[in-house]
Amino acid sequence: MDRKKTRTALLMERLRNRYRLVVMNDDTFEEKFSLRLTPMGLVILIGAVSIFMTVLVISLVAFTPLREYIPGYGSDLDTRKELIRLSVKTDSMESELEKKTIFLENIQHVLRGDIKVDSLLNKPDSSLRYTRLSFTPSAEDSALRKEMEGQDQYSLSGDDKGNKNAISGFFFFTPVKGVVTSSFSQEAEHYGVDIAAPENEAIKATLDGTVIFTGWSSETGYVIQVQHSNNLVSVYKHNSKLMKKTGQYVKAGEVIAIIGNSGEQTTGTHLHFELWYNGTAIDPQDYMVF
Repeated sequence: MDRKKTRTALLMERLRNRYRLVVMNDDTFEEKFSLRLTPMGLVILIGAVSIFMTVLVISLVAFTPLREYIPGYGSDLDTRKELIRLSVKTDSMESELEKKTIFLENIQHVLRGDIKVDSLLNKPDSSLRYTRLSFTPSAEDSALRKEMEGQDQYSLSGDDKGNKNAISGFFFFTPVKGVVTSSFSQEAEHYGVDIAAPENEAIKATLDGTVIFTGWSSETGYVIQVQHSNNLVSVYKHNSKLMKKTGQYVKAGEVIAIIGNSGEQTTGTHLHFELWYNGTAIDPQDYMVF
């Protein structure tokens, strides 16, 4: 026990011994600098400097952007959030750029005269030829009117020829100008027309309405459907890209898709266009010229 105390006292005495650190000129032995210190003071000084440097390094890493350059220390969550934000912004910019490109192409078509003024605008007013007609209903006409009013006008299984008169006065906008490669045929179960047109041609809504479906199938590719007034639905198939989403309202002539060659039931770039009235397919060529 006495030996341990002696060793401890000897160690403490050595730590308290004073030493002088002198810096001298090697040629003239002139003293330039001197420093008095003890081993204990040197240990305390080195410890304090080490603690200060450790705190400084930790602060720089924790509270400055330098942490991003340390492998495995950067925040992966913040990085993913930033990547998602940039991705969404890029997609939005691409969509806006494509819309502007299509708009400029349409302007160029108009300036070059590719789009002709509809011939209906130049037709004479046919109402002048019927000013002398009498519209007083006869007894037979009144009886027939009562009979027709009693029938279910919304029956999907009945004859739609009379109901088609309700849409005969509509001005249908041609969805795309091209060549009809396959016409409407109930017998062949081909409930629309196929129109061949150049690649990247814009597909336009035939009437004002609301988009009720947008999707993709292996047979018909990208498909968009628009609900119009008078229970009329238009369908556009085999598109390469859809420009509208379900629930959006579109105006007649507004671009809703880009023509394509998607789906298995296709042999080239074209649009398959259908018109459905009261749940029954009707021939689009009865109402518009492609």
